[in-house]
Amino acid sequence: MTQGASIMLPNRNRRRWLIDSGCLLTAGLIGLSRKSQAAVGTLRIGMTPAFLHDQHTLLEEWREFMAESLQRRVVIVQRDSYRETMDLLRLEKLEFAWICDYPYLHLKQEVRLLAVPLYKGRPYYRSYLIVRKENTEVRSIADLAGGVFAYADPYSNTGYLSPRYQIRQLGHDPATFFRKTFFTWSHRKVVEAVASGLAQGGAVDSYIRDTLIHVEPALAARTRIVWRSPEYGFPPFVSHRSVSAADFQMMQRHLLETSQSETGRRLLGRLHLDGFTTGTPALYDGVARMMRVFGEA
Repeated sequence: MTQGASIMLPNRNRRRWLIDSGCLLTAGLIGLSRKSQAAVGTLRIGMTPAFLHDQHTLLEEWREFMAESLQRRVVIVQRDSYRETMDLLRLEKLEFAWICDYPYLHLKQEVRLLAVPLYKGRPYYRSYLIVRKENTEVRSIADLAGGVFAYADPYSNTGYLSPRYQIRQLGHDPATFFRKTFFTWSHRKVVEAVASGLAQGGAVDSYIRDTLIHVEPALAARTRIVWRSPEYGFPPFVSHRSVSAADFQMMQRHLLETSQSETGRRLLGRLHLDGFTTGTPALYDGVARMMRVFGEA
């Protein structure tokens, strides 16, 4: 082939090349700056592993529902830890995200509260302390002193902050209270770690643990809830502060109206949620108080 000659592909190969190029373009868009994304009307929405881990079909159906409702191109960006999603928000690589209450308070200068899911009709959830079902001796976290404990994520309220706060309330240092601790990087995996005996106890999101009763009852049944925390504001949807007022209102209206369509209600049912409310920052005052104990707020 001479230098500068054009490449003529057979129809079948040309079609495959176009498809592959489209995939590369889609992947590349995720890495563009927020300003470039806004120019093409794309909305990037971050999802942490707490909610939709390993539920790719549901996530894709939700993305399609949002894109059709908003009449915008929607890209879902998943990461394996809360910190990664937080970093993307700080770098303005996301317009919106569904994050934990603990990261929301860490990011309060960078994000705005957009909407709060309604779980069992209310915008609240709890932390559960769980042990193996066969373990009937443990009645509180105090009984797990010197044992092996599973945390979900260092930026999880229910899976890290809340149990450490309980230990501090007992007058102990969370750093030395257990013989060994480790992070599983998802609430479901905390349940797995405790059920299998890898950890003697663990702290888990009540929404995830209760949902497992419906989607993986055999796994949930292998654990026992020892303690339930006070209620905390449910993990919120947030927007980056650079998002325009029009886009903020558009996304907020979409979330609040999700329960008003048949498709939206079906998706909410699969998420085991009832809908969304606007919520207020005051929902997270209890989490902020725990953070102050550790010098974090």
